[in-house]
Amino acid sequence: MKLAFRIALRFLTSSKGQTLLIAMGIAIGISVQIFIGSLIEGLQISLLDSTIGRSSHITVLADVKNEPIDDYEAIISTALNSYPEIKFASPSITQGAFVNIGEKTNQIIFRGFEFQRAEPIYKFSEALLENSRMPAEKTNEVIIGKDLAKDFDIEVGDMIDVVTSATTVWQAKVVGTFDLKVAAINQSWVLGNLSFAKESFGYEDHQTINIEMQIEEPFDADALSAKMALEINATGVVYENWKAQNEQLLSGLSGQSTSSLMIQVFVVISVVLGIASVLAITVLQKSRQIGILKAMGINDKVSSLVFLFQGFILGIMGGL
Repeated sequence: MKLAFRIALRFLTSSKGQTLLIAMGIAIGISVQIFIGSLIEGLQISLLDSTIGRSSHITVLADVKNEPIDDYEAIISTALNSYPEIKFASPSITQGAFVNIGEKTNQIIFRGFEFQRAEPIYKFSEALLENSRMPAEKTNEVIIGKDLAKDFDIEVGDMIDVVTSATTVWQAKVVGTFDLKVAAINQSWVLGNLSFAKESFGYEDHQTINIEMQIEEPFDADALSAKMALEINATGVVYENWKAQNEQLLSGLSGQSTSSLMIQVFVVISVVLGIASVLAITVLQKSRQIGILKAMGINDKVSSLVFLFQGFILGIMGGL
């Protein structure tokens, strides 16, 4: 075996230019494979982050639409203590309403949060624009999307009238604008404290509409939500996950992964065929030397090992 390896090295060093050219070809093939794999993976991570990076992976809702969840703190505590996969959990209230500015009226989505708990999920502070700040606790302060502010000529410090579905009108003070990079959100979201939302929409202190959670591995959301539904002793609630709500996105990601795998397989096949063809040509080129070696007592097994070692060494050189 050592003899076959030494002969393989001798063959490779006797034609340094050819050896270098072959190694470069292998290196290019491997580089293309790595580049394509990294590119597709990067695109998927970017797409996934832009889609669910600032949203809930698992959402707990009442099994009756728009009904509140009672004793939500118990559910949050159980989830965080029982499932280490859950990173963050935050209660929220989401309700439709209307905003009045002068003679203009527009439908909005009012969302109430405990901002300290919701910040790791939504990263609101990073989305704030100039001269903006987060609403203070237990106040009627709100922040609004930049497009909504532009459409209504709302500035920081203005008071706005918010009309609920029950025709109740309450005032809120705008203390900031945000840009969450989604036009629909920037045009319709008004964000305030959870306590303010409870008071405005008539919910008790122990009630909320949603419990939003982010987990370590977003693609495990469906399995974990199903597990939580079976194990957590909470009646009247359902567990939704982002995968069930984004089937088209998942289909696109699956298609990208399949395309990437096929491209990489064909690149590997082309590299393998290239090495095999080069070795076949080398056998023809070295037929005279092989004949001399056989005359000296080298058997077919050792002769085969010579060229296998050549392929191995070329592969290592190209990979490095």
